[in-house]
Amino acid sequence: MASRTKRGSSVDEVEVAHFSAYAAEWWDPRGRMAMLHKFNPVRLAFIKQAACRHFGRDERRLDTLAGLRMLDIGCGGGILSEPLARLGALHAAAASIAVDYRATTAEALADEDERFDVVLAMEVVEHVADLALFIGRCAKMVGPGGLMITATLNRTLKSFALAILGAEYVLRWLPRGTHRWDKFVTPNELEAALEGQGLRVIDETGIVYNLLADRWEISSDTAVNYITVAERALA
Repeated sequence: MASRTKRGSSVDEVEVAHFSAYAAEWWDPRGRMAMLHKFNPVRLAFIKQAACRHFGRDERRLDTLAGLRMLDIGCGGGILSEPLARLGALHAAAASIAVDYRATTAEALADEDERFDVVLAMEVVEHVADLALFIGRCAKMVGPGGLMITATLNRTLKSFALAILGAEYVLRWLPRGTHRWDKFVTPNELEAALEGQGLRVIDETGIVYNLLADRWEISSDTAVNYITVAERALA
């Protein structure tokens, strides 16, 4: 059987192949990534609020993230990156969206000694081959006083029932095989990995789907989807 990953890399080649097959559909709000598009507003709002709170920005400004250097690892076609660019992050110009897309790995980027104000790992840690390696390389790129924001899936019976059986097999919100339950990450595991790299977890919240309102919402329930915010102390 072919190896899922290269030595010294957090990239899972099987996962890459799986998502590459849907590359042409990332931006179709009615296609196989429709649920991701519905998920986008709540995570965008959370990132904006976390960054504004941490860096003392005014959320009401259209360019509230201007001047912040942000990295979106595993950006999924830019569905999150481009709305962030409109808020002034990711080198957005005033009259256009300018996102610096790079087809590379977290390891390669970290080896270039890149540093960012905010590093995002949204819905990606449950797809990597080596969690500790991936978190370590991402954490290295968080500059002094910066943030790392991570969204992922908890490894619980509830997440197996809802995120895999429900979302992939019953409701077909996601293509079958999108997730492997054994690769889901508990909040304790994620916090240990982040703090092992010198980051301090300062916030953790759940995200749930409101069936009646047909939207995702912030919640205290972290049993399935959750977001963690960690900071690096000023040097």
